[in-house]
Order: sequence, then C-alpha cells, then structure tokens
Amino acid sequence: MNILLKNARLVNEGSITEGDLLISDDRIARIDKDITPKNSAVRVMDLKGCVLMPGMIDTQVHFREPGLTHKGTIASESWAAVSGGITSYVEQPNTVPQAITLDELEKKYQRASEVSWANYSFNLGATNDNLEECKRASKRTIPGIKIFMGSSTGNMLVDNVHALERIFSEVDHQLIAHCEDESTVRANEEKYRASYGESGLTAAFHPLIRSEEACYLSSSAAVALAKRTGAKFHVYHISTAKELELFDSKTPLAQKRITAEACVHHLWFSDEDYAKKQNLIKWNPAIKTADDRAALRAALLTGAIDVMATDHAPHTWEEKQRPYLQAPSGGPLVQHAVVAAFELVRKEILSLPRAIELMCHHPALLFGVEDRGFLREGFFADLVVVDPSKPWTVTKENVTSLCGWSPFEGSTFSARIEHTFVNGQKVYSSGVNGATPAGQRMLFRRD
Repeated sequence: MNILLKNARLVNEGSITEGDLLISDDRIARIDKDITPKNSAVRVMDLKGCVLMPGMIDTQVHFREPGLTHKGTIASESWAAVSGGITSYVEQPNTVPQAITLDELEKKYQRASEVSWANYSFNLGATNDNLEECKRASKRTIPGIKIFMGSSTGNMLVDNVHALERIFSEVDHQLIAHCEDESTVRANEEKYRASYGESGLTAAFHPLIRSEEACYLSSSAAVALAKRTGAKFHVYHISTAKELELFDSKTPLAQKRITAEACVHHLWFSDEDYAKKQNLIKWNPAIKTADDRAALRAALLTGAIDVMATDHAPHTWEEKQRPYLQAPSGGPLVQHAVVAAFELVRKEILSLPRAIELMCHHPALLFGVEDRGFLREGFFADLVVVDPSKPWTVTKENVTSLCGWSPFEGSTFSARIEHTFVNGQKVYSSGVNGATPAGQRMLFRRD
C-alpha cells in the first residue's frame, strides 16, 4: 500500500521542515518538499500542518505478560503504546515466569509476534547464577541484559558481588541496571516503621525510604564497575540531581560506553504531588524533590541524560488503593509520554527537535536499532502525526491501558496523537485501532 502524507511539519534530526512523506508498503519511500501522487492507487492524507515525527522507541516498559495479565497484556499495553505515539518498545524480564533463560525469552517474542500493535523487543534478566545464559544472548535480536541492582516488582535482585563482577567483565552485550541500594532502602524502611508504625506511613515517605542516598550508592558503584571493566552500561530511570554527576555530558552518544535515562514521571511530578496522588505516583526509584526534577529537566539539554522513556508498569486500581507499604510500585505511562513531552516543549523546557532526539533518535542509536527511529528514506514507516494545538483532558474514560487509570488523570495536554503508523500500517487514528496488529521484532546493528 502507498500512502502520501502531505503538508506536514516534519521533525527530524534537529530540524523542523515543511514537506511530504510517501509510504510504500512498510518503508518510507520518499521525503520531499512537494510530492505529487503518480496514480490513483496512492492514498493521500492531508496533515494540514500537523507534526510528523518518528514513532517513539520506549526503552523501558513492563507489559506484564506472562503471569500478571490481570494488570496488562502485550496486546493491551502495546495498543496503549500506539495510542500514545510509541511504535517500538523494550520490555523487561520481571514477569511470571521471569525471563531469565533464552527459552522463556523466546516465548515472549512468540506471543508478541501474534498480538503486538507496536514493534517489540525483550531484555533478558540477569540473576546471581545465570551468567552463561547471559553470555549466549544474541546482540542481533536481544536489546540487552537487565540487572536489578535494587529489588522491584518481581524481586530479581542481583546482590552477589562476585556475580556482578563476572556479568560486567564477561558479558559482551548492552548491560542495563535498575540502581537502588537494597540495604539502605531496608534500613530506611525499618527506621520509619519504628517511628511512625506501619499504619502511619503514606506514599509521602517513599522518597525518604527509597532515598537519594540509596540511588547514588548503587548507581555510583555500578558506574565505577562499568568503567573498570569497560562494559557498555545503561542506567534506567535516574531520579536524583546527585546521580547526574556520574554521567558524561560532553561526549557524543555514539562514543559513550556509559549512558543514562530519565522517565516521564520523574520529569513531570515531584514529592509535592504525593499529597494528592498518593500511591498512584509510587514508583521505584521514587519521585524525588522539585529540585531533582529541575536538574533532570536541565540534563535533557546538557546531554547527561541520553534518552527519555516511560517505565510503564501497570497495576490494577484495587492494588494501588492498598495501604502504602502493601501497594505495588509502578503505573501506566505509555499513552501520555509523547504528549507530556510536547507539554514540556510548550513550557519551553526543551525544544521539539530535542524532544524527538531523546524519544526517537537516541534510543535507536544507543541500542543500534535497525532502520527505525528517524524519518529517513528506506527506514521503516514508524510514524506519528501529532496535532500540537488540540487540548484534551485525561479521564478514566479515555485511558487505553487495561488497568483503566492514569496518574495524569485531570491533566490537560495541548497536543493530541492523531495517527500512528507501524511498519506502514495505520494502526491508530483518533481513538480507533487499525484492523490488525502490525508490530515486528526489532533487530539491532552493533559491534
């Protein structure tokens, strides 16, 4: 099928230009100032000045399948993703069973090939004793090896120093970590339990328990280990200003061995929001202070932060209504990440081309994603059309994740996702899904 997208504001590789884009089957066939269709078989869509951008590549999601499908499924959450302008994702291994063997990982790939609306990839999980499995992971077909250096949903904590040393020294792959010092977290929790009692603790204590110190102790040790071993290492969801000193803001991304990510919730909320949002913004690592948020936003511009992601991690509304210590950490974010970034642009926190770099170009460069993440002739037609001036308010009724709620409820966004194309197929259009899921397994070009 040939589709001609006319009169677009194309945002790509640092610039905004007016022009047209021609899709032929699953690829971008041509980008030019003014393209005239050669025959009536070409379907023409007039974008009327809307933004046309590459689909976001979300480098951190938890879609909950297998084993936790009451929270979300690959089908439901990939649909939520394309409704939010995300066309590709990297999913995490803390499912049930955990994806800590290549056999279990391939089962997830098989399921995604049947039901995923977006392009898919899955990290292999590291443990204290699966080194050989990690060493066998393909750099061509698997994005990375995920290490939980701080427990989270699924309790895959890697806490054996010797095991960590061997993973960093011997695994020739993209290593990725969740960094929080477990002993510090546990000590903080015991301290506040003793002072306030379990019933006296609310979500406002979350950034005190999962503190700046807990984050920095773990991330600084991990970065030091990566430097010493020469590992290619990426730190997920940086949440504090102090951690930013660990990362290079001068070297181009393509030359970095150590990189960092910021997530939408850490860029949007602060600890002042716990009073109203409570467990709905309980994440690991915790959302910290307004000063931390300001530092993370600034780091988007300096280059200390390389990519922007979601850490989409749905739980049911009922689970989130439990008392603080019993409520799980995480929440749905894929539907609102791109429009939240457009809101940061509207507030002049970053430019639109820079936002596209962080959400689309840099994830592709960091992981070596093949033929995605840019508006380039010959690349896959993973495209998003955004109307930047079409305000809407988030309500339970318009949430697309299976869990049916959002921490953004009540927020009004100025931009709206109009259309999402995955591999040349229009899978989402103003609230309506396409005929069939179009996601493909992502491939990676790396040394």
